[in-house]
Amino acid sequence: MKSIKTTKTKTTCKAVAPKKVASKPAKVAVVTACAPKAPAKVKTATPVKAKKEPESKLTRIVAHVDVGWGRMLYIRGEGAGLSWEQGIPMICENDTEWHWLAETDNGPISFKFLIDDKIWSLGENISINAGDVHISEPRF
Repeated sequence: MKSIKTTKTKTTCKAVAPKKVASKPAKVAVVTACAPKAPAKVKTATPVKAKKEPESKLTRIVAHVDVGWGRMLYIRGEGAGLSWEQGIPMICENDTEWHWLAETDNGPISFKFLIDDKIWSLGENISINAGDVHISEPRF
């Protein structure tokens, strides 16, 4: 006696439009068509390479100076979003300490301090590299 090996497959069945039987017009036969279900396709993820962005560096400039009650210290310059035409107000930490922070890419930064964005500090422009910390005591 021969052994017959059988495998089970999932099938999907769908109803087919009824057909009239020619010999007996009054009866209608329903035929069902069945087909084996195709295995589901598995999609694999393709790794995406991350783009390398320029590494930002935190540049910090600190000024120790008393500018007087009700006045502000500004910074003007070149690089890291600074401009020589209009100053950016610095953050006042206490009576005599002012900060300016910026995330910058590589490159030099030149700057100078101003009181109320009008009175320039004495001396030459100050230059530092991106990512440096500079602490100074400007004179006016």
